[in-house]
Amino acid sequence: MRKDRMGKDLPGKIFVGVMLLLLYLPILVLAFYSFTTSANIGSVHGFTMDNYINLFSNEELRSMILGTVFLAFGSSFLAAVLGTLGAIGAFYAKKVTKNFVGVMNEVPVINADVVTGFSVCIMLVVVLGIDKSTYVPLVIGHVVLSAPFVYLSVVPRLKQMDASLYEAAMDLGATPRQALIKVVLPQIQPGIVSGFALAVTLSLDDYFIASYTKPATFDTISTYVVNATKGSQTEIKTALWALSTLIFLIVVLVVVLMNLSGGKERDKFEG
Repeated sequence: MRKDRMGKDLPGKIFVGVMLLLLYLPILVLAFYSFTTSANIGSVHGFTMDNYINLFSNEELRSMILGTVFLAFGSSFLAAVLGTLGAIGAFYAKKVTKNFVGVMNEVPVINADVVTGFSVCIMLVVVLGIDKSTYVPLVIGHVVLSAPFVYLSVVPRLKQMDASLYEAAMDLGATPRQALIKVVLPQIQPGIVSGFALAVTLSLDDYFIASYTKPATFDTISTYVVNATKGSQTEIKTALWALSTLIFLIVVLVVVLMNLSGGKERDKFEG
């Protein structure tokens, strides 16, 4: 009977294996070539760490990476605050309001990034006259991109929480602010952390919104990579291979840590 089950599971395992291969093989190939002296993928002339050295020794690349990281974490913090407050407000609102906010939140999630970027640019730069050199349109654009996803990460945690906890804290003498900080936020903290991590990923990955709203002298990783691929600077191109590899490794590490943390939380809850 066990052999029959293994035989039935074999096609599914093969399918999963093929899908994983298609997903990760291109990244692994890129990671392999980031440790070589090759200028183009397809031939290997030798192995070296020069691409990683160039990545951190090149002032232009270093400035671009730091700027992108600051933008990602700054805009993600604002998105986490707004998305969390929006989710809490909708959760305790009347059913009609809750449904309306939920539906409106889905629009920017489904909407194409190019439409969002172009709309933010027209509203802030053309209509309101905000100077793009102030970075305000860029930050607002990334908050608009990320906040709805934070909302979607927090709402399930709120639904798992007892809705009467807030009122109970108020009955015991807590102020609304104390009830929010000491009762509600600890209950939904995993959702906030997940939403923040997702917002950081979206900001790092964004191209269209950044290209429409960024100052002319500033580049994110995405806009820089697109512009770099149009040029012929081999040293920059191969250093970007190293950067892509590092981003992949960091993402894998974060996902593993988040899953380990989630597993410990589930074990604690079940225990």
